[in-house]
Amino acid sequence: MPGKKREVIIVFLVLALDQLTKLIVTANLTLHDSIPLVKGVFSLTLIHNRGAAFGIFKNQLYIFIFISLIAVALIYSMLKNNKSDKLYSLSLSLILAGALGNLLDRVFLGYVIDFLDFHIWPVFNIADSAITCGTLILGWVVLRPNSRKYAS
Repeated sequence: MPGKKREVIIVFLVLALDQLTKLIVTANLTLHDSIPLVKGVFSLTLIHNRGAAFGIFKNQLYIFIFISLIAVALIYSMLKNNKSDKLYSLSLSLILAGALGNLLDRVFLGYVIDFLDFHIWPVFNIADSAITCGTLILGWVVLRPNSRKYAS
């Protein structure tokens, strides 16, 4: 991505943060251990997610890897072809970093490491957060006035 230094830095930093936090959590917790940080509200809880979002479609590893590879290629292409919209690039960079973070887990571990537990929501990780934030920003970019260039 010539001239896309900012996007590469965002992807690298989010991916590094995702992998580093997963490494720290797995070094300090065993599977299903939980450390309350805000009693009744937030804990670090180590789980191995063998499904997609919220654990649906469990044990479909090769399908998830295949879909992730296609998504990464498409997002990379969209990011590479974006010439000027910084917010659009930010959204795609976050989604790409998150997809890569979870893809690395699936390829090397056979599951995704999740550990952020707000008790009212399924346990998730930094990669999931990046995908969610990127998707919300992308939705705003596409739906804002004068967003016709994203409609095609």
